Parts: sequence; structure tokens; C-alpha cells
Amino acid sequence: MSTTGTIEFKFKGKVYQTWYKVFGDLKGSVKTPLVTVHGGPGMTHHYMLIPVLFYDQLGNGQSSHALDQPKEFWTPELFMDELDNLLVQLGIREDFDLLGQSWGGMLAGHYASSRTPAGLHRLIIANSPASVSSYEVGTSSLLKQNFSQEFVARLRELEEQGKTDSEEYQQGTMLFYKKHVCTVDPWPEELVEGFRIMEENGNVYKTMMGTSEFNITGSLKGWSIVDALHNIRSPTLLISSPHDEVQEVAFIPFFLNVPKVKWVDIPSSTHLAMFEDPER
Repeated sequence: MSTTGTIEFKFKGKVYQTWYKVFGDLKGSVKTPLVTVHGGPGMTHHYMLIPVLFYDQLGNGQSSHALDQPKEFWTPELFMDELDNLLVQLGIREDFDLLGQSWGGMLAGHYASSRTPAGLHRLIIANSPASVSSYEVGTSSLLKQNFSQEFVARLRELEEQGKTDSEEYQQGTMLFYKKHVCTVDPWPEELVEGFRIMEENGNVYKTMMGTSEFNITGSLKGWSIVDALHNIRSPTLLISSPHDEVQEVAFIPFFLNVPKVKWVDIPSSTHLAMFEDPER
């Protein structure tokens, strides 16, 4: 059984719509619901394959796009408020598990460490950095190790020239993505759909992240929750891969600082194990 809907999300005097889909019965079941937080920022729910409650964050997919808002509007605090509102409106804030993947894991970790919700029983963080600066160290290392100097130099030249929308740059980023984001060939339809929707409306991604996964120019540059990770009270499962764009240097602070933690490494995958190694 599945249901879809939208809920009102009020932020700074305006009312937006958050789209969600629920598998199962939130109120009639005795089991704790799992809330999934998708990546990006700027992606949608389409690539999240777990049959539970998932939603499109503000600015993306079937939720309000809020295209009239300035860059300063798009902050982690906005998305934590939206998540709080979703949990309250659906009546599960006192009893839920939380799974965040990629940017969703950054947001989930930020939420759990700064707001310490009493109703959060278990936390899963998959393929997410604890700080953007350490994430940049990892992607720079991957580019240096796995691509030619000429290739990397040309990408950086196009970035400096402001030509990141060019076909050459987009083809270059795709080579990186197919090696460190998803190695399935061809890409699964759900992933292609998520990227297609993000390309149609790249406002949130470009504002918060930048022009690509290895060129961070947005408002998340400098973001870190390392110093707050000790505040996470829920048992936490970490999922990573040595070939992921999120390298160990960016991921390990979760393992070192979260009090109750278990770490699972999936050596056969990159950033999207749900496609590359679904049985794990």
C-alpha cells in the first residue's frame, strides 16, 4: 500500500509544498517508520529505492521550487526545518528512523547532531562527508590518481573560464561520475530520471554545491559538522566504499566521533551501492 501527498511548509512568512510518498501505514503499524533523505542537493527521490517514506526536498522534484528566492535562502537550516515539519505533519516525530544518502546523509547528520531529536531511534548515513573541505581533498586525490594531468588541467581551465555548461566540461564530469558515482552501464532509469530533473532545475545544486561534484563553489563550501558529531545519541550505521567520490578522509570523522556507531564498507561499489550491489 502506498500513498502520496503534499504538506504545507511555512518558512519566513511564505508557504511551500513538500511532496512525499509513503509505503505502508504510518499510524496503524507498530513498526518504526524509516524516513529517507535524498542527495544532491537538488536531486529528487527517484533513485531512493527503499520502500518507506521518502520525499522531495524544497526546490526539487514535485515539491515547491521557490525559484524567486535568493541564494541566501538555501541553507541546511531550511532543510532541517522542512524535515521537522514533515515529521510533525505526518505524526511520526516521536518515533522514526532516518536514512540519508550523499547530501541527504550530510543533512541527516546535521539534523541529528544539532537538533538531537528524541524520537530518532536509528540513523543511517550512506556515502556522505562530515565536512566539505575533507570531501574536496578526496575528490582532488581521485582526479589525480585516476585521470591524466591534461584531463584535469582542462577541466580546471574550463572552470576558470566559466565554461562549465559547455559540452566538453559536461562530458568530462560524466567520465568522473561513471567511475566514482555509479559504474552500472547503462545507468538505471531511476538515476537517469533524477539527473534529468535536476538538470531541468539546477538552482539548488548550483547554489549550494557548485558546477560539479569536484568543483565546490556554492554555499556548502566550508560546511562541517565534525565538531558536533559527539552529540548524536542514536545508534548509527555508516555505509561507504573505497571507490566512492566520498573518500575515507571525508567519511571517517563520523566513525571517530559518533558515540554508538557501526561502519560497513562495500568494496564492490562507488557512490550508489543500491544500484551497484543491491544484495548488500
